[in-house]
Amino acid sequence: MSEGDGVEPQAPKILTVSELNATIRRLLEGRIGAVWVEGEVSTLRRPQSGHYYFTLKDDKAQLRAVMFRGDATRLGFDLEHGMQVIVFGEVSVYEASGEYQIVIRKLEPKGLGALQAAFEQLKAKLAKEGLFAPERKRPLPAIPRSIGIVTSPTGAAIRDILKVILRRHSGVRIVLAPVKVQGVGAAEEIAGALDLFSAYGGVDLVIVGRGGGSLEDLWAFNEEVVARAIARGAIPGVSAGGHEIDVTIADFVADRRAATPSHAGELAVPDLADLERGLEAWARRLDHLWERRLADAQNRLAILDGRLQRQSPIARLQRFQQHVDQLDFRLQAAQRGRMERARQRVEMVSGRLHALNPLSVLDRGYSLTSLGATGEVVTDVRQLSRGDMLHTRLAKGGFKAMVESIDEEEIGL
Repeated sequence: MSEGDGVEPQAPKILTVSELNATIRRLLEGRIGAVWVEGEVSTLRRPQSGHYYFTLKDDKAQLRAVMFRGDATRLGFDLEHGMQVIVFGEVSVYEASGEYQIVIRKLEPKGLGALQAAFEQLKAKLAKEGLFAPERKRPLPAIPRSIGIVTSPTGAAIRDILKVILRRHSGVRIVLAPVKVQGVGAAEEIAGALDLFSAYGGVDLVIVGRGGGSLEDLWAFNEEVVARAIARGAIPGVSAGGHEIDVTIADFVADRRAATPSHAGELAVPDLADLERGLEAWARRLDHLWERRLADAQNRLAILDGRLQRQSPIARLQRFQQHVDQLDFRLQAAQRGRMERARQRVEMVSGRLHALNPLSVLDRGYSLTSLGATGEVVTDVRQLSRGDMLHTRLAKGGFKAMVESIDEEEIGL
């Protein structure tokens, strides 16, 4: 209407800052409500109140976020800067500063469940403290007289454990500490039972475990309170948390991990039948060893007796006599050898002398002629003259002759 109509214009409604922020909060909560959002945790703060304050961001924008203590305590793991998360909550406005934010009711790591994240965080924390170190592991007793078991009194695990233990060693004493193995308060009951056994001291070994199940079912054995109770325990322990594929924090801390409750029973006690067979085998080995050692001792005794016999005066005299006989044999042999060599040399020299004797050729049909007047041996007819007297010697005997003629043509003169 115009002023000419006589109607006063309506004054605008003026809001305070608080009223405006409250209005915006109601609009956001009413129009958007609860949503799922994913992003990266940044500028994380957790004051003494226990609330989480942080910024949820991606590569283009960011959003203030708050998670109050009641919801934060149900996380099961510690929120960390830089963690990629998926959150569920209501979009609202923090009226005091006029900034809108998301009030988170649920939060889980992106690509990893909340329980798995809690598992990995606790595992890394305890490993850093050295609770999983091999040098902390204690050997299990070879033949325990008494075994403590921490598990549910009605579950399949206690039946499997008892069945195996009593089959292998029926004389062992069993002490059961009945506890809840899942649900609220289960971890505290398990830890309390372990501490009770440590204080009681009446068992040689403790088995803690349950049958298989989901990660949620086994969660009590992933709680820090149970892990630390196992670590400070005064008695060697076996963890049997589920089936072979189930691995819990308790498995890492315990002295031995059993793949199943039945396996825990096998680790806890030896099979007495196997022990008996082993003892029989050892007895046979000992008998064989003693027989062999006795035979060796007898052989050594025979050797020593032989040495003693050889060192006796009679034996020494016999060896001396034998030595003298050997020397005599050698002397006689040497004398025969020398005589034979001397004979051979005499024969050889005689043969040589006989061969050099001029008269020896007479035995082969030759003769030796000399001048009767001078005795000069005739080797040339020119030494002869008619009427010369000659003396001829044969191998046996000789004769005299006179030169009647000289035939010079036969020799070519």
